[in-house]
Amino acid sequence: MKDELWRWDALDLARAIKTRAISSRDAVESCLRRLEAVNPRLNAVVDVLTEEALESADSADAAVKRGDELASLHGVPVTVKINVDYAGRATTNGVVAFKDVIAQSDAPIVSNWRKAGAIIIGRTNTPAFSWRWFTDNDLHGRTLSPWDRGVTPGGSSGGAAVAVAAGMGALAHGNDIGGSIRYPAYACGVAGIRPTLGRVPAFNASSKEERPVVAQLASVQGPLARSIGDLRVGLRAMAARDARDPWWVPAPHERGDERRPCRVAMLAALPGVEADKMVCDAVRRSGAWLEDAGYRVEEVIPPHWNEAAELWALLVLNETRYAMMPSIEAYGDEAIKRAARAMMEVTPPTDYDGFRAGMARRSTYLREWLLFLERYPLILTPTSWLKALPLGADQQGADGMRKIFEAHSPLFVLPLLGLPGLSVPTGIAEGLPMGVHLIGARYDEERLFAAGEVIEARCGRLTPIDPRD
Repeated sequence: MKDELWRWDALDLARAIKTRAISSRDAVESCLRRLEAVNPRLNAVVDVLTEEALESADSADAAVKRGDELASLHGVPVTVKINVDYAGRATTNGVVAFKDVIAQSDAPIVSNWRKAGAIIIGRTNTPAFSWRWFTDNDLHGRTLSPWDRGVTPGGSSGGAAVAVAAGMGALAHGNDIGGSIRYPAYACGVAGIRPTLGRVPAFNASSKEERPVVAQLASVQGPLARSIGDLRVGLRAMAARDARDPWWVPAPHERGDERRPCRVAMLAALPGVEADKMVCDAVRRSGAWLEDAGYRVEEVIPPHWNEAAELWALLVLNETRYAMMPSIEAYGDEAIKRAARAMMEVTPPTDYDGFRAGMARRSTYLREWLLFLERYPLILTPTSWLKALPLGADQQGADGMRKIFEAHSPLFVLPLLGLPGLSVPTGIAEGLPMGVHLIGARYDEERLFAAGEVIEARCGRLTPIDPRD
């Protein structure tokens, strides 16, 4: 049994550790053995913390024996992304020039998961600057999908999604400014939650300056897991207050009605947008499952869908044009330079007046979305209109990037508006995992989890998976 603990959910591990059915060291050693066996083929974890993890596991077991009060993730092995500060280790963000940027303190997500008792066994890969939907860089190399070595595992939290999918930790941390949690979860057949802006605190003391305002509004931290139940406990643990984040909000996780079926707006097709049939089929199948559970599903296009996705690009990428492109050009690898240049080419430049007007439109769109969510508390869409993209699809210049942007419109709307989104698997088609995207109102993550559990119960688990050649 101990050799198979890497297969267990975080909740099951925590329960067994608390009752002394297993030890934390048993769980950590099992995940480290699994990592040793499969990570050389996948390259998901690029900073393995074996000695520190085993010491922490022994401390966790000693706390159990003393009868200490134990937190929700006590003794559970997890991973965190290498673009957040971890005291004593380099915050590389996948960039060769940052390989010696040693963090002096933990980021809030790291300290919060530690406080919840989690044991961090490794740090996961990201593309350079965490700025692609493909995970490779000149410093740490390429992360491969456990499903198909020829398609992307997603990005930028590709290492996190692969680690969870392949059994290298029960939970993984990721972050999302343009789909970087939800898309890797979709591509790897796991679940991932992009929380509401302000739900989870964030801060990297190693950064030389504050992020610009749109990045602060659009970027969030969140967990990836093999089950919705694990996402719930992982999110609540990472959402604890940290005074270093001025955006953090002390919002309750539940109000009392989130588990009751509600009206759902389903977006299964979008006029003029190329979509894989298997993607649309997954949305309609999930809608039918929700209807079976008592939800009232209607095919409706949310307000300003295309305009909101385009506004994300206008604001985020024009800010990137001035705030981040100089660093990408100076320190980035060739892949991030090509991808970023293509993003700039397909995004019209704007001046101050255009930026100001765009920020004003953001408020208009958000207001209309919040009113729409009063009528339809849940929205069901694809995570992307296309199945997981082939490796190198963002290296094909402006034409290739336009196709990616069109496919990824579901990923862009939420960062623009600061709303939560859940990526949940629905099955396998043509050998690749399929999934859908659930959207809710601000701080309504629990409603997403409740609906996600309906889909999970009908679909079953797709992971953990052994790497496929």
